[in-house]
Amino acid sequence: MAFVNTYQPPPPAKPAYGLHGPVPYDINVAIPLDFTQLETPRLKLEPFIPSIHAAKYHAAISDPVHFYRYYPFPGIEDPESYLLFMDAFVRQNPYSVLFAIIDRTIPDPDYPEWGGKLAGTIALLNYSPTNLSVEIGVLCILPTFQRTHVATHAVGTLLKYCFTMPYASQSESGLGLRRVYWYAHPDNEPSLRLAARMGLEREGTLRWAWVLPVGKGLGKTPRKTDLLAGPGRDTAIMAISWEDWEDGRREIITAQMARME
Repeated sequence: MAFVNTYQPPPPAKPAYGLHGPVPYDINVAIPLDFTQLETPRLKLEPFIPSIHAAKYHAAISDPVHFYRYYPFPGIEDPESYLLFMDAFVRQNPYSVLFAIIDRTIPDPDYPEWGGKLAGTIALLNYSPTNLSVEIGVLCILPTFQRTHVATHAVGTLLKYCFTMPYASQSESGLGLRRVYWYAHPDNEPSLRLAARMGLEREGTLRWAWVLPVGKGLGKTPRKTDLLAGPGRDTAIMAISWEDWEDGRREIITAQMARME
């Protein structure tokens, strides 16, 4: 049997717009979003729009290498590379969306229209309307807001939205999902503790799930003859299901959020 292989790698895609994305900014989301459901009296989630949020976000990170030490993505320590990566990784995927976390308890005199201060980011990633699942990720709480109510309220707000059935009542509506999962570096104890506190269970570890950029710390040493030089990384998997949610986790999360008032 004769055959040929004419495959050529495609050239890297270059967006026709600048670092701040298209104008007007297109969040490009196929996930049903009701932003009235994505807030509490102390916090709200809104689309992360680079031209609005990026400068403030990056200015609040004094040590990007340390801040992103558990992330496997190359180059995100640099603000320009971060924006290009998030555009390709999140905005161009209609089943992912990046939120800006706004702490409503602290006004920002520079941006009064925000209704609070920018406290970090959180995302819904790889939403599957076929399998009724989604990942919560890109949770980056800015240093000033760590060990406050922000992480608990941001995660709790998304979990409630994910598991509430669409139009469950006149005041509540959500995505009606069956599963929400969470990936973390196995050494990232704050992330794992937060997920456990919010009702997620450890399901296992994906070994050697990532090839890290050369020079990245917190990695595993590959073979001496490995095809790539970068260290490896395992990924811890945590998850919560609709059965967990309806079997007491909803009340646990509600109590956690009330405790962090």
